[in-house]
Amino acid sequence: MQYSNRAEGNHTAVTHFILLGLTSEPTLQTPLFVIFFLIYLITLTGNLGLMALIKTSPQLHTPMYFFLCNLSVVDLCYSSVFAPKLLLALVENKTISYPACFLQHFFFLMFVTTEVFLLAVMAYDRYVAICNPLLYTVSMPQGVCVQLVAASYMGGILNSLIQTCCLLLLPFCGPNTINHYFCDTNPLLKLSCSHSHLNELLLVILNGSISMSVLVLIITSYVYILLSILRIRSAEGRHKAFSTCASHLLTVTLFYIPAGLSHMQSASKYSLETEKVTAVFYTLLVPMLNPLIYSLRNKDVKDALRKATANKLIASCSLTNPAPVG
Repeated sequence: MQYSNRAEGNHTAVTHFILLGLTSEPTLQTPLFVIFFLIYLITLTGNLGLMALIKTSPQLHTPMYFFLCNLSVVDLCYSSVFAPKLLLALVENKTISYPACFLQHFFFLMFVTTEVFLLAVMAYDRYVAICNPLLYTVSMPQGVCVQLVAASYMGGILNSLIQTCCLLLLPFCGPNTINHYFCDTNPLLKLSCSHSHLNELLLVILNGSISMSVLVLIITSYVYILLSILRIRSAEGRHKAFSTCASHLLTVTLFYIPAGLSHMQSASKYSLETEKVTAVFYTLLVPMLNPLIYSLRNKDVKDALRKATANKLIASCSLTNPAPVG
């Protein structure tokens, strides 16, 4: 264990932490490295591809896909907070410096909170589009969309700043071993050499209030959406309206359940093994699955992808077989 020479009472302050990772079984290190490397590669490819498709396809220049593009940005940054260090820890380097650990904690909490707010914004967007379709363009102009996204980021930064600063005020005098693959709040609270009851209370209040308020907003939006869909007379119209919400509902379910289970529990009731399993879902799998869900289940995205592919093939053929001159 590594400590500094600076004294904290009768102890010395921690300068490095050791991340134990998902498992200490040597035979699992290589298979896990391959699996998580592929997951991260698919995450990068999928989110970058979806962002490029939305940016270059005029038919996707709508509020819904503007929010989806920002969700891909968050997912891309979000997975990059965890995956590189996880892969390094599976090879050999399990240490992380004190500043790097809290920086990882800050960005983790910022992006996870921003994603929660973005999911609420996307639910509101679907509510306006389906319940008030004639007023949709008036209610969701570009300026309002930008403000909603900016508010989501500001909410994420504020929540992360408060919790990370409060965590930094706690002394860490040893041990310095984190039984996790990243610097999460609860494992760090367990390592503090002072009472952390206020931090635990803050964790439950902030994360709980954000999670529950957003969940209530999403549920309320979809209750109104469902009532509006049921009033549509044609089966084709009902199917089309519901299909625009199905991808978002699936994303909310995949993200919200494991993230909520992890970060609405206090440190005293904290189950490390449960946290590791649920954390893999919302930190690694969800950012990989989101672009696949929206690509495979969304007709507009599939049509834009087919059109972009066809245009690329035409351009490629034109370069390889130029038209004769004269």
